[in-house]
Amino acid sequence: MPMPDVSQARRPTPPVIKPPALRPGDRIGIVAPASYFKRELFDRGLAALRRMEYEPVFLDTIFDRDLYFAGTAERRARELEQMFARDDLQAVLCARGGYGANYLLPHVDLDVIRKHPKVFVGYSDITCLLTWFLDAAGLVTFHGPMLTGDFARQHGLNEMSWMAATAGNPNWELASHQVFGLNPMVPGSGEGIFYGGCLSIIVASLGTPYEAETEGKLLFLEDVGAKPYQIDRMLTQMKMAGKFNEVRGIVFGEMMDCIQSPDQPYTLQEVVHRIIGDLEVPIAYGLRSGHVSRENATLPFGVKAALTVSQEAVRLEFLESAVAARGFATSGDQNP
Repeated sequence: MPMPDVSQARRPTPPVIKPPALRPGDRIGIVAPASYFKRELFDRGLAALRRMEYEPVFLDTIFDRDLYFAGTAERRARELEQMFARDDLQAVLCARGGYGANYLLPHVDLDVIRKHPKVFVGYSDITCLLTWFLDAAGLVTFHGPMLTGDFARQHGLNEMSWMAATAGNPNWELASHQVFGLNPMVPGSGEGIFYGGCLSIIVASLGTPYEAETEGKLLFLEDVGAKPYQIDRMLTQMKMAGKFNEVRGIVFGEMMDCIQSPDQPYTLQEVVHRIIGDLEVPIAYGLRSGHVSRENATLPFGVKAALTVSQEAVRLEFLESAVAARGFATSGDQNP
């Protein structure tokens, strides 16, 4: 399928803001921007953070419930702003995704996010906040484990990537020899700004003021429970919208439960290759971040990265620190 020539009005690119590095002993604000959660899992996640020598902080209103949301959109937006604005917190971690973060987009004050940059971590429905905070405010964000889904379970966290991303390793990698299930699809190499998230949330942003900006990016895409024809539909929509025109490479997630039936006579990799295998960029498959079976990897969005895919192996290298030295936030390539 030929790629369309789609002309899109692009918003001005803000300066990149790297949040201060996270250290053991730091205080982490817990927020629920989308769906409500089970209190048992919440408490289990808090205990895991404390074992890692962090101090979790939350507001009592986080336990509110409005239909399937964690309280009203106004409550969730104010909670998010308050946690960013607090100078005694060093990170903001989402309790879970689900649905509802999109309600916050018109209401969150981006000036608060810019003036009080913090390590902000989530995935799934939180994708719309991760991409919007980067695209519109310039804040480097983190696609990675959440409190009730990953910290709350045994082997839910890839600790190496968590520390490398949030503490400030200047150069680190995830490769097929160390990440089970990460496999090559289309050989090649490319460099760009790492970016992406949940495929269905990125597709839902198309045609809105919060549309994901994929130009010049190394794109990470993952999802859960979507049948292959639904993945086909979403990738085709992105292609028709010109969202693959200027990407430098694509890495897919584990894509848990993305099957039609156990005995389907094709693989999801074959479906994906049929749609985007002609993009002439490196493509890899199986990176565990987001909806995963175990060991959720933390991936920084907004930093330079390189993807190398051969017939036998995959190497994703982050070429700069995702965080700044403590005491200040910075633009550009300054490492802690």
